[in-house]
Amino acid sequence: MIVGCLGNTLFSVSSQTVKTLENFSWSGSARYSTHQRHAYHALTEFTGLAPDKITFDVMLSRYLGVDPMTEVVKIWNYERGGVALPLVIGNKAYGKYRWSILSHTMKAQTFDGRGNITSAIVNLSLQEYLRA
Repeated sequence: MIVGCLGNTLFSVSSQTVKTLENFSWSGSARYSTHQRHAYHALTEFTGLAPDKITFDVMLSRYLGVDPMTEVVKIWNYERGGVALPLVIGNKAYGKYRWSILSHTMKAQTFDGRGNITSAIVNLSLQEYLRA
């Protein structure tokens, strides 16, 4: 069963594969400018909205049918290529258009006898990418 996707990276659960999200966090903020005025209170002005941000963790385990390094290389290529990706979880598309991967952090959990990573937790930080 497909849980969601970030571009071509599927989050799914089946009898052979488990690749799901956890610690999902979505944040947004407003932008304000403060104008200093001589001998009077500063004036605050709403100037717009900052792009939304999403962070989450993905557990990647060879024991659960996923090659961690293959998935991390895919994420790395999206990030380094500046690719804007749709994010869908369940039946909900997040954001107004797409998302860019700002950064990733991979924490290796286990290794095999040859030093290959067999399981890892990857934290992704996304920023909303809007059309002009």
